[in-house]
Amino acid sequence: MRESNFWMKVLSGVNEDNLLKNEIEKLIIESEELKKILGSIVSKLD
Repeated sequence: MRESNFWMKVLSGVNEDNLLKNEIEKLIIESEELKKILGSIVSKLD
């Protein structure tokens, strides 16, 4: 998840197309949400 988030932020920084920028921002938010969900699951297993 961290790697996906990192590369999405890189793409967002170099991309100049506004339509793609919006889609990339949505994917960044989704990636952050998934990271939080999986982190919560892992912390409950400990």
